[in-house]
Amino acid sequence: MKLQKRYIFPFIIATLVSGCASNSVSQNNTATPSPTLEGNSIVTTPTSPTPIPDISINTSASPFPTPSVARLRAKVDSDKKAITYNPNVVGKTTDVTLYTIDSQCQNLVPQTTTVSADEPIAGAVGKILEKRDNGDFNLSNYRVNVKNGVATVDLRVAPNSQRTLSSLSSCEQTALFGSVRKTLTSNPQWKIKDVRFTEKGEEIVL
Repeated sequence: MKLQKRYIFPFIIATLVSGCASNSVSQNNTATPSPTLEGNSIVTTPTSPTPIPDISINTSASPFPTPSVARLRAKVDSDKKAITYNPNVVGKTTDVTLYTIDSQCQNLVPQTTTVSADEPIAGAVGKILEKRDNGDFNLSNYRVNVKNGVATVDLRVAPNSQRTLSSLSSCEQTALFGSVRKTLTSNPQWKIKDVRFTEKGEEIVL
């Protein structure tokens, strides 16, 4: 009987020690409480996980300087502006002979006019084009280049023009192209033998 008691007590002690060890491991796996002192007693509160800051990244590209709307609008307006000339020529002037179509659209009639002495060829062409600029056909710009006795007149139809160069009638073509060609080749001081017409660099076939 005494022998049985000796074996029972060590078994009970081993069981208690094992239970305490398992409780200790279980508590270590849980969140560690953060102790706080209130009065004379210690109160433990579970610690909350540290919040992760919400970081937002702006992926939009930095704005680059862009042309102002006013400048773009001014450029468009200048392209649409019809050809006009100041009748009062400033500075030195010179007389040239212009050839314009008659009322019957049959013959080119000469007439003397005054243009700027600095650019007499461009001035003469400009006066002819001014007469052809009307309500439904408008030219915005032109250039005249003379090389080796050949004058190239490049015409630019205005964006708001209702008609194009190809829509001109036979009489209108004579009044425009015929007048310019006759004027440039009939003023001997310019030494122009032939005239070519282009639209934005592309040759116009008449």
